Amino acid sequence: MSENKEELNEEQVNQEEVEQTVEEQEQTCENQDESCEAKELTAEEKIAELEAKLKESEDKYFRVHADFENIKKRLEKEKYQAIDYASEKFAKDLLMPIDTLEMALAAEEAAKELPAEELLAKLKEGVELTIKNFYTAFEKHDISIIETDGEFDPNFHDAVMQVDSEDHKTGEIVQVMQKGYKFKDRLLRASMVSIAN
Repeated sequence: MSENKEELNEEQVNQEEVEQTVEEQEQTCENQDESCEAKELTAEEKIAELEAKLKESEDKYFRVHADFENIKKRLEKEKYQAIDYASEKFAKDLLMPIDTLEMALAAEEAAKELPAEELLAKLKEGVELTIKNFYTAFEKHDISIIETDGEFDPNFHDAVMQVDSEDHKTGEIVQVMQKGYKFKDRLLRASMVSIAN
């Protein structure tokens, strides 16, 4: 009987151990389920966070792209305005010679009582002042007269006739019929000249 009691006690102990092991396993599984669920929630949160960051990045991209397009359009507009109004400074500088010519005409009206010689001298003075104003405007904008002293240069001179001249060597410029001009290093108009045979 004491053997039976011992066997029963052992069975109870074994059964208690088994029950305890099952309980522990169940708790472990429950903990694992909770941690799995926690991991799933964290993954969902991460996905939501990444989607929010993606949307924010897309918004920034679209804003930057729109700003770039606006700047591009503005620069394009400014470029065309610069081309359209490139000669504005030069045009302003040409207003002075026109004013001088208009003053000369107004002075002629006021000086009708003056003798013809005096009137002619005043008109000549006005024309000279106007020409001086033109050359001042030209200098300001790098427009210069082409030199016509010495040898003929086909790059800057246009020979319209050849003449016999004892004072000049063959190929030298004898007479200037029309002045030539250049803008910086670019030819605006060639000088019309006659050259010696």
